[in-house]
Amino acid sequence: MMLNTVLAGGSPTGFRPTTEGKSSRRFRVFADGFPSFIPKEVEKIKDPFARKLATRIERLPVHVSFSESCIMSSCVKPVIQVKTNPVVLLHGFDSSCLEWRYTLPLLEEAGLETWAVDILGWGFSDLGMLPSCSVASKRDHLYQFWKSHIEKPVILVGPSLGAAVAIDFVLNHPEAVDKLILIDASVYAEGTGNLAKLPKAAAYAGVSLLKSTPLRLYATFLAFNGLSFNTCLDWMNVGRLHCLLPWWDDATVDFMNSGGYNVSAQIGQVYPYLFCHSI
Repeated sequence: MMLNTVLAGGSPTGFRPTTEGKSSRRFRVFADGFPSFIPKEVEKIKDPFARKLATRIERLPVHVSFSESCIMSSCVKPVIQVKTNPVVLLHGFDSSCLEWRYTLPLLEEAGLETWAVDILGWGFSDLGMLPSCSVASKRDHLYQFWKSHIEKPVILVGPSLGAAVAIDFVLNHPEAVDKLILIDASVYAEGTGNLAKLPKAAAYAGVSLLKSTPLRLYATFLAFNGLSFNTCLDWMNVGRLHCLLPWWDDATVDFMNSGGYNVSAQIGQVYPYLFCHSI
């Protein structure tokens, strides 16, 4: 179900805050325009929370060990800085920081310093000089992002496959994490399994299906009850937006062929970091 939610562009919490009240006056005012690197199809999205968060997406430079080129990495930066541990929101499989469009404003309204970070290979980072998008590369990219732009131990939030990303990260870089919050964690699968052995042609055919409108629209209907067709279509467009970047196919195939995440044997090691046992 969580994978359906991610493919559908839904929020992992299900919260849908209203635009009424004083909270809208507490945020910085952003221009109506979207960043130039966001696919132009963003203009078709009607969800006001998705549109507002999309205007806040930035690219920050990240120097990684596996590439000579700096990766301009997409994220949503905090509107406030506080002395307590920042919250870092990851996303699920094949998703983006727009997954947090309903939740992030609530965290900011509560006074938390909150980052939403796109995992390498997904989201809206510039991968024109395509680096490796394996587990090790994703880990190093997240660490270098943290080291360059955050530096303080964080509360790391991982939904679905993002939970596996979070577990892998904290075990390799415990100095960067204070606590973990795992939501509907997808952590018992043994990587991408037989998909890692697919011939390249079959792998590319598979990822083409993964980003297809019919599949993602069907996933939306499965994940959410009682939505109108227009809302399902809109949420599908939110969840599919990052797939329209020119390097998405290559990055997804590279991750698939690398074997993916396999953290099931290490789960017991992260219990001390958990706010609650939500695996």
